[in-house]
Amino acid sequence: MHCRDPRIEEMPLEDLRKLQYKLLKMLIYRVYSFSPFYKNLLNAAGVHPDDISSLEDIRKLPFMEKKNLRDNYPDGLIVSDREELVRYHVSSGTTGKPTVVGYTQKDINNWAESVARGLASAGIGRGDVMQISYGYGLFTGGLGAHYGAERVGATVLPTSVGNTERQVELMRDLQVTSIACTPSYLIHIGEVAEKMGISIKNDTLLRKAVVGAEPWTEQMRIRIRDWLGVEAYDIYGTSELSGPLFTECEQQQGAHLWGDLIYPEILDPDTHEPLPPGEKGELVVTMLQKEGLPIIRYRTGDIAALNYDLCTCGRTSPRLERLTGRVDDMLIIRGINVFPSQIEHTLLGIPEIGKHFMIEVDRTGALDDMLVKVEIAGDSFSDKITDLMKVRTKVERALHNALNVAVKVELVEAGSLPRFEGKAKRVIDRRKL
Repeated sequence: MHCRDPRIEEMPLEDLRKLQYKLLKMLIYRVYSFSPFYKNLLNAAGVHPDDISSLEDIRKLPFMEKKNLRDNYPDGLIVSDREELVRYHVSSGTTGKPTVVGYTQKDINNWAESVARGLASAGIGRGDVMQISYGYGLFTGGLGAHYGAERVGATVLPTSVGNTERQVELMRDLQVTSIACTPSYLIHIGEVAEKMGISIKNDTLLRKAVVGAEPWTEQMRIRIRDWLGVEAYDIYGTSELSGPLFTECEQQQGAHLWGDLIYPEILDPDTHEPLPPGEKGELVVTMLQKEGLPIIRYRTGDIAALNYDLCTCGRTSPRLERLTGRVDDMLIIRGINVFPSQIEHTLLGIPEIGKHFMIEVDRTGALDDMLVKVEIAGDSFSDKITDLMKVRTKVERALHNALNVAVKVELVEAGSLPRFEGKAKRVIDRRKL
């Protein structure tokens, strides 16, 4: 069973940086020697492994992007020999060819260890029953959370996604204490449970949720706590890195990025210059110990900030603040940058509004129009047109103040917008259709 390891989790920052430099140097020599892709990439940038003489020299290295994985489909970026691989995971490939990631046994072990450290830091361990409601299979979410939960000594209930009524029954009957899923699916579980006459807060032992795979807000955390009686902890990872990897501790002040496994950077998305701690930019990551498919200065497309202050839990690794969104999720409406998470943040502060919304963007002539469809809370619904108009006006003003752009709002009945068992799909941009 995993338990806290102060040698790694509380390593002094000076010692951690020395370890990171050593791992980075070994990584660069390895890919230069054994990866035609990386050798060509480094040569094109005029960089040799000998040029990396400090951790700061990582900025000399060229970026890796998702396009590189797709262009080298299926396994052109895998460095390890085929017989050393024990696993493949494959992304959905919704915007092009899928990305294939190969894993050695060491990769699997590091993946499980990273998740285990995070779950333990969130107070999950022996005696807990953890329901895994991420998808299993080619998607990395289910298996990543599964291995981490087993490593901390929890009893795993591998429900995957779907058949939500059955999930609620098992949650109650098997006395589930924690769950891993998307935040939108956790809310869906709560709604289904209420329709079944079951209160998650009062009729189950569920008290902790490890949620990720889509942006969510502090307001959603508060709503989950108040409504379901569940503390929600953020988890971060991508399929290219190894799926879910890094989790918030019980302080809930950002996901700890274990420095022996990852070196993170926050860069300006346009200039690629480093940004100071606390400032939001694009997350760029280097996986320091990945064998099967090395990841060096990978542009994740995620917008976030890093906190380097010592966490009150005593762990010294930097913390990744909750994602604002993705570079490619950002909507430009009449010259204003808008993230769906900003809209969610605003809506969750309005008590007359329910938990679900959809964004529709269109263009009339040369102008962009944004319509936000919002479910009205069941106990706030009224047949009086004047009451509905007051709520709509309130929502439109709140969104305009938050976004600095005019937004049309359409109020719809509770339960009328689509629900999603995986990642929530909240934006329809007809300008791209």
